[in-house]
Amino acid sequence: MTHKPDDFLSRAIELPDDLIGFQAEAMERGWGDGLPLIPPTPARVAWMLAGTDRPASEVLLSVPPLFNDCTIEKLAITAVMAGCLPGYMPVLIAAIEAVAEPRFSLLTMQATTHPCGPMVLVNGPIAAHLGLHGGTGALGPGWRANATIGRAVRLVLQNIGGAYPGKGDMSSQGSPAKYSFCFAENEAASPWPAYHVSCGFQPEESVVTVHSAEAPNEINDHVATDARTLFMTFCETIASMGKNNAYSRMAHYFVGVSPEHARIFARDGFSREDVQRYLYERARIPYGLWRTAGMYRANEAKGVSPLAHWLSAADDRLGVPMSESPREIHIVVVGGEGRHSAWMPSNSSSQPVSRLVTRANGSAWTAP
Repeated sequence: MTHKPDDFLSRAIELPDDLIGFQAEAMERGWGDGLPLIPPTPARVAWMLAGTDRPASEVLLSVPPLFNDCTIEKLAITAVMAGCLPGYMPVLIAAIEAVAEPRFSLLTMQATTHPCGPMVLVNGPIAAHLGLHGGTGALGPGWRANATIGRAVRLVLQNIGGAYPGKGDMSSQGSPAKYSFCFAENEAASPWPAYHVSCGFQPEESVVTVHSAEAPNEINDHVATDARTLFMTFCETIASMGKNNAYSRMAHYFVGVSPEHARIFARDGFSREDVQRYLYERARIPYGLWRTAGMYRANEAKGVSPLAHWLSAADDRLGVPMSESPREIHIVVVGGEGRHSAWMPSNSSSQPVSRLVTRANGSAWTAP
């Protein structure tokens, strides 16, 4: 589909095209995240729209808390500002469609005081095609596709939805996850089927998964050589009273397992499902300790997040799990060599959503 500047629906505003002048004006208008922005001229927006066959006027989502419409055109404008390439548009569209799902609970993520941001995980052939990185340093800087796709998703939520720090976005301290949080799974280094396959998709399909997550929390174990010992480090790191997962019975969380740690688990006979089950059973907080925290008393007095009925009969030895079931623990292999893994605690009301990357006619994306 050919997009011409004359066909654009968005209102044109005369602003400086030079980077310094545009940056100053954009920050004054509340359009930026503090990092340099690319001026979205009509020619650049048309260039970005060449990356999709979806109509520019199509509405993907009314973005809370202001509930302004995010059209394909506005997504392309934001993608230009974030530094994306046109080929990234199918992933961006799938990500925005995913956060639009009610179970993602976008309004909660936008307005909460919790330090969560939109985590974007990409699986399948499109990851390698676009240069999305899942190996060494995947959760950090240095990868254009990772950085700009994650940034564009966040700028959509801020600029279109109105989630400005201290206004629509009431996160008390904020988080690096609110700049950009996008990565691919290291499928080539994984001893298990790819994450999207565990969600019911086919290996040849490309899938975007979004979740409302905190920035990665390190799990460091350079010594363990067997699964049992390694699991102890994972469980003791994850079982934390300072996370929403400890007190909300519906909170999912992701664990980014490094290739070396994944190989230890797999060598000792643990499938992805076995790892989920083990973490559910053993990453627990003793009830006698768990009920001393302020979050417990807030739940008890105000019903902040209703507790499971069975806890009313608990004694001090009971272990309280960090999720409602093993299915709410999501295992992804990411990173390079070195025995550092991470877990991504979550906002309590959000559920991960996975979307197939498609074309305008609904068919699955295939490489050009």
